[in-house]
Amino acid sequence: MPKIDTRKQFVLDWVRDHAGQLSDWHQIIWHFAEPAFREYKSAAWYVAKLRAFGFTVEEGSGGMPTAFMASWSNGDGPTIATYAEYDAVPGNCQAATTRQQPRGNLSRYAPGHTDPHSALGMSAFGGLLATKAAMEKFGINGTLKFFGEPAEKLRASKPIHAAKGYYDDLDAAVSFHPAYMLPMVNTTIWDSHCGVGYNYIYTFTCDEPQNWIASDKYSPIPQNHLAARAPGANDALIHFYSLNESLRRSMLPFTGLWSFNEAILAAGQATADNLTPQIAQINYMLRTDSVEQAEIVSSVMDNNADAAAKATFCKWKKTWISKSRPGLANHVLAQATFDNLALVGAPQWGEDAIVIAQEMQKNLGLEPMAKPFLPATEALITPQDCERELRKQMPEWQKYITSDDYPDYTWHCPTVRLIVARPMLSAPTGYTYPDWVANALGGIPATIDPMIETAAKTIGATLLDLFIDEKLLAFARAEFEERTGGGVGGTKWMAPLLPRDFKVPHQYRWPEYVTTARGEEWTIPWRDDE
Repeated sequence: MPKIDTRKQFVLDWVRDHAGQLSDWHQIIWHFAEPAFREYKSAAWYVAKLRAFGFTVEEGSGGMPTAFMASWSNGDGPTIATYAEYDAVPGNCQAATTRQQPRGNLSRYAPGHTDPHSALGMSAFGGLLATKAAMEKFGINGTLKFFGEPAEKLRASKPIHAAKGYYDDLDAAVSFHPAYMLPMVNTTIWDSHCGVGYNYIYTFTCDEPQNWIASDKYSPIPQNHLAARAPGANDALIHFYSLNESLRRSMLPFTGLWSFNEAILAAGQATADNLTPQIAQINYMLRTDSVEQAEIVSSVMDNNADAAAKATFCKWKKTWISKSRPGLANHVLAQATFDNLALVGAPQWGEDAIVIAQEMQKNLGLEPMAKPFLPATEALITPQDCERELRKQMPEWQKYITSDDYPDYTWHCPTVRLIVARPMLSAPTGYTYPDWVANALGGIPATIDPMIETAAKTIGATLLDLFIDEKLLAFARAEFEERTGGGVGGTKWMAPLLPRDFKVPHQYRWPEYVTTARGEEWTIPWRDDE
């Protein structure tokens, strides 16, 4: 084995020596478990820690209250970035234990970290701090940037940061995500990056229910509640939802893994009868292989909204949450980062983790396995082999798979997408684990820490390479310029899909923890007898 550069060995040793600290910090973010656009505690924690480590931090970057942009400079040199995500997912509240149960006294409908973004952010943070320490010790010039990227589940922050110019001065970026599907485990993405994501809210309002019928034909008494006969906003939303479902097969062919999902954010009044529901809102998240496909689906939904509103005596409007671009490959960085992952080695789950996994299997009524973790989680797959296996799952014409908003980095600088295995259990033939199992494994130190340490080392080593290896950065930049037809603004470059003056839709009724006279609680009650 070739001798490791002293500076890179320092980065690897720094992560190893601080692994316990990273684990403790991860527990903080994991237990905050705040959902999209409401990650107040998580963002504040990162901001305070970054400032303590000497970073200059802009809070609320891009007009997003739970976003930030941190920078630290050690003289003239390249500007390299990575980022944290920290939004959790409603309906996935799970304690860090081997049985299904919510955290503390929270509702089981409260959020939990599913991917887990808590570990995503902590891995990048560990790599960032290790690189900073090496730059200080060895006098390496350059600027580190660390972004706080909220609301990834809405595909929100990165398209907004990109549109508002936050990525314009970057020379390269490292994007990391815990593994979420095979064969993308312990590798880097070669060609098949994430695709397009559109997110928007439709609002229906019934502003003049009294005009639905001529009430004086029925009663000489004004205010006789006949206005309550107006269909109202709930009916508009239901008709709209039904139209979207009934026309789903007519929007695009059933191929390419495109999809849309919805969430009702507001619907009528809950504590008064005989009133026409005045407002109803539904949020749609759309995933497609191209902007053209996304525009088709979006336009069909617009027609459906108009029809539903006319049928129910309502008005409607559409509010954009985000538009994220598809990913742009960079083979130079993908290979260099995979080489660092190979140097570090795939995560390995030790005896403590095995005991926990076996206890989970036993609690689920399964026979505990001697080797309970998927073999793929402890092995590497080259980006080229991963790409070949991935293409077997895709139509020949399809360019992208799944969805995330990190691709907005890829159009502003050479960017790599690193995937490292999270703990995943082997299953008996025909058995599928319930979701709480993966959520719990993401919060138990013995099972999630190996991933954090592996990813942090790989990220740190790659960030360091981008500062000290001029040829690597030059080759990555040359590939970026070739793929974009001349770099940012080039003939093949895709501009941000949101306008620079985009207004962040933070004010909507996104799910969140609330503080009342009863204390802090989740918005949906949890007791089965209530």
